[in-house]
Amino acid sequence: MAGRIPQHFIDELLNRVDIVDVIDSRVPLRKAGRDYQARCPFHEEKTPSFTVSQNKQFYHCFGCGAHGSAIGFLMDYEHMDFIEAVRELAQRSGMELPALERENPEQKQQQDLHPIMQEAANYYRHQLKHRADAAKAVAYLKQRGLSGEIAAEYDIGFAPPGWDKLCSHLGSDNQRRQQLLTTGMAVKKDGGGLYDRFRNRIMFPIRDRRGRVIAFGGRVIDNDDKPKYLNSPESPLFHKGRELYGLYEARQALRQIDRLLVVEGYMDVVALAQHGIRYAVATLGTALTPDHLPPLFRTSSEVVFCFDGDRAGRAAAWKALDIMLSELKDGRTARFMFLPDGEDPDSLIRTIGKPAFEQHIESAISLSDFLLQNLTQRVDMSAIDGRARLVDLTRPKLAKISNAVFKHMLINELAHRVNIPAAELMRLLGERPAKPGRPTNLQRQTGESRRLSPVRTAISLLLERPDLAHGVTEPARFRALEEPGISLLVELLELIRQRPNISCGAILEHWRERPEGKHLNRLARASSAIPADGYEHEFHDALRLLDKQRVECSYRALLRKGEAGGLSAEEKQLLTQLLQEKQALSRPGRRPDRP
Repeated sequence: MAGRIPQHFIDELLNRVDIVDVIDSRVPLRKAGRDYQARCPFHEEKTPSFTVSQNKQFYHCFGCGAHGSAIGFLMDYEHMDFIEAVRELAQRSGMELPALERENPEQKQQQDLHPIMQEAANYYRHQLKHRADAAKAVAYLKQRGLSGEIAAEYDIGFAPPGWDKLCSHLGSDNQRRQQLLTTGMAVKKDGGGLYDRFRNRIMFPIRDRRGRVIAFGGRVIDNDDKPKYLNSPESPLFHKGRELYGLYEARQALRQIDRLLVVEGYMDVVALAQHGIRYAVATLGTALTPDHLPPLFRTSSEVVFCFDGDRAGRAAAWKALDIMLSELKDGRTARFMFLPDGEDPDSLIRTIGKPAFEQHIESAISLSDFLLQNLTQRVDMSAIDGRARLVDLTRPKLAKISNAVFKHMLINELAHRVNIPAAELMRLLGERPAKPGRPTNLQRQTGESRRLSPVRTAISLLLERPDLAHGVTEPARFRALEEPGISLLVELLELIRQRPNISCGAILEHWRERPEGKHLNRLARASSAIPADGYEHEFHDALRLLDKQRVECSYRALLRKGEAGGLSAEEKQLLTQLLQEKQALSRPGRRPDRP
């Protein structure tokens, strides 16, 4: 994303903007030592664990792991995309957003397709209001209990019967007809020409996180028509395994979304909204995928998945559980709600009302309980071999769990059920039990720098004090070292030398979409145990160790070559120089400012 805006502009923008001011205007901060604290806006907590560093221009929550620069905060808190967040900060700091760098053809095509999709939504909405043959669609919506206000809020429309009503209305030239084809709104006839994909259906626009129409879902009015629900096909705008119907509308209706309810269909979302439940979203005719989870948990730390109570519904829940296991990071909660036989969310809430329906949500089973409940039903718990079988069935599920605390708690519960001491079960499963008196997460973070390699120590200190790089000449000399992270360190040194005033937050934006970004973010989150007046000494000591490794490797390579077949005059001279450099680097306090 950063490639679409010149990187030097982003660096300058983050130098001008103070992340404390940006966050404090939305989440009140209080001073805590040299940093600022608040209760995290991204998950529920009683004790503040959300920290903002003015020095690093970086925020981090020790509870849920949320972190980033001022740009990242606006993207997560205000649900902006990258360009919107940069534009917001630019306006705040009085900077003019430059012309975007040239986009690739696919991005340009996507951008060109949004207007015609909005035109299609306007057309369908107009048809619902003004066509005589829309009366049946209006009657159906009223029979489902929808008000005109809710129908308007979700932009519900009507695709009239007939083969080419939309194509005739919007396809005024070849370019627009091609756009209708590309978005899947039109289908090419075998003999040439186009016809409408959606005909005689109630239409539900599907919006992206910015509210732009990217696809449609259509429901039949006559139950004899098939299929009952029809989605837009995959297109440059729409990938159904990623999108969630109603998420944009939920964000518009609620400033703070404490919980999301994931249901099956469009009508469930709209009907629940009609009864005051504004936090429901739906997958689009597909089972839950890993791509659905980031937008769900970016919006709320608690997600409840709603399924039919029959065998098919429980099978779908089991597949969703399998996807969830690796994604349950700290602060995330997933639960499963099963509907009574023959009910869907729409029919159930009309029968029992909002308070009782929300009580069903409150009673939803936790992911861990559903996991153990499901597996327990497959074995005979009264027999030793049955309980042993339960452990075997649970083992592959435990292997998928990345959250250590959740995994250990699940093992403790499993130990209770199979009547084995928890420590013994952990040993049998190859897990390390938590030791009593272990330091807290914050303490572990604080002491982390004491255990870092020279490469990671140098990178960590550069994130604390980028100006430390200014005295380092020829960073490329370290490239020959075969040390993990050495190429990242060299690139970081060169970047800071090119941009002397760059902040930690701006550094992290350089690596936002690169694999190394997650490692930099982890180091930026850790508080250094080194006193501020010791940064320079520790940094140069780390570089001195790297220089010693570099010189030692070259020196030994020349010695081996000399033993094998002799050295040239130039190589002998280099060997002497390397010996002198080895001796110099061994002297206490020697700063490796030069190779």
